[in-house]
Amino acid sequence: MLHRRSLSQAGFTLLELTISITLLAVVVVIVVGAMRIGMRSVESGERKIESLERLRSSMSILDAQIQSHIPLTYVQEGEGTSQFYFKGERESLQFATNYSVWGGQRGFVLASYSVLTDDRGRRILSVSENIINMEGKRETKLFDSFDQIYFEYLYRDPMQEEGQWVDRWTETSLLPEKIRVHFVQGVQDASLVIPLRVRGALDESGFFVEEEEE
Repeated sequence: MLHRRSLSQAGFTLLELTISITLLAVVVVIVVGAMRIGMRSVESGERKIESLERLRSSMSILDAQIQSHIPLTYVQEGEGTSQFYFKGERESLQFATNYSVWGGQRGFVLASYSVLTDDRGRRILSVSENIINMEGKRETKLFDSFDQIYFEYLYRDPMQEEGQWVDRWTETSLLPEKIRVHFVQGVQDASLVIPLRVRGALDESGFFVEEEEE
């Protein structure tokens, strides 16, 4: 009888075994849940880092292209007058530049930016470019998922010290001093102001007269 009691005390009862298995299952569920949350956090962090890196790269491309603007002109058919390739609207921008998205600083290209709308109603800024006077165009998306994206242009009258921002460039013989790009997300408006390194106007003969920086 004494020998039986010692064997019973040395082993596990069915209740103890059930409790142990239940506790082990709870611990496993908690650990697996924590691992899933951790993996989702890592994936979310990686997506945010990738998104920020893409935003930084896109900002650098936009800044480099505009600052590398070249005041090239063409003769309008039927008019015989020279005009800049530069065209500025609220949701579109065209200009000649020596910085290519795909080729870097390799010759002159005509860059065209357009604000589009995706299937969710979000605003997208895309850029296309082609070598001037040549067929073939390449296009890519730089920015997306904004509530609004639009351009503004700094106009300064030669007789005035301060300029004013306009959302449409109507001057055909004059270039803006700066371009401002707005990226609106909710109540936040993050704007990027980019100066044109080469500024000036066309004279009466159609030649470009560069404006000296102050």
